[in-house]
Amino acid sequence: MNRLINLLLLCGIGAAVIASFVYLGIDLGALISGDSLGQMSGYVRRFLSPDLSAEHLAAISHGAMETLAMSALGTLLAAVFGLLLALPAAGRFGWPLQSAARLLLNALRAIPELVWAALMVLAAGLGPNAGTLALALHTAGVLGRLFAEALENTPTAPAEAIRLQGGSQIAAFCYGTLPNLWPQLLAYCLYRWENNIRMASVLGFVGAGGLGQMLYVSLSLFQEPQASTVIIAMLLLVFGVDALSSWSRQRWIRA
Repeated sequence: MNRLINLLLLCGIGAAVIASFVYLGIDLGALISGDSLGQMSGYVRRFLSPDLSAEHLAAISHGAMETLAMSALGTLLAAVFGLLLALPAAGRFGWPLQSAARLLLNALRAIPELVWAALMVLAAGLGPNAGTLALALHTAGVLGRLFAEALENTPTAPAEAIRLQGGSQIAAFCYGTLPNLWPQLLAYCLYRWENNIRMASVLGFVGAGGLGQMLYVSLSLFQEPQASTVIIAMLLLVFGVDALSSWSRQRWIRA
């Protein structure tokens, strides 16, 4: 019986794939024809010859720094805003504020970064300001939810002991809760920074600045060597941030 079900499932998947090809009108024969292969090989050859001129490398360095600054500042703003929302979302100020904070966090992270970037471009204009705000808004929703769950799972005994001794709620949080919570919060922030450096490279396609905008302009003008250099810079930037984040987690969190 199980074999029959698996066979029917495989047949259904195969039929869906074939129906997708028919519905979309994809012609694989035209894709591998002589003329198409020649065009693709020429396109690849142009991409394998990156533009390493001093002027273009200087522009890429500026774009890379812009992308890095967007991701770092967006993550920092999101961490601050997310922590402020995480406190009521974790139920520290009663259920009405908890429901409102969770609803806001869900709304912030439900909208993708590209949509936020398109909205921020309309509100703040073209450039890195729109990209920074887009990253901050979406990441605040993600980090706020993660921070709230971490707060709910943190032991409350140290904070309650400080309050019983006459300490304020802020002092109880800073000295009783935050020391135990800090490594987990930092790990979440570093992980989101890794994601944001990749997303900051993409937001330029909607005019949010950085390397993404340079790549969009190069591809729009069919400047394959310049686009190839931008892609290489993106890869180096992402690898560097990943290495720095991994080193930071090992040194600051696991220690």
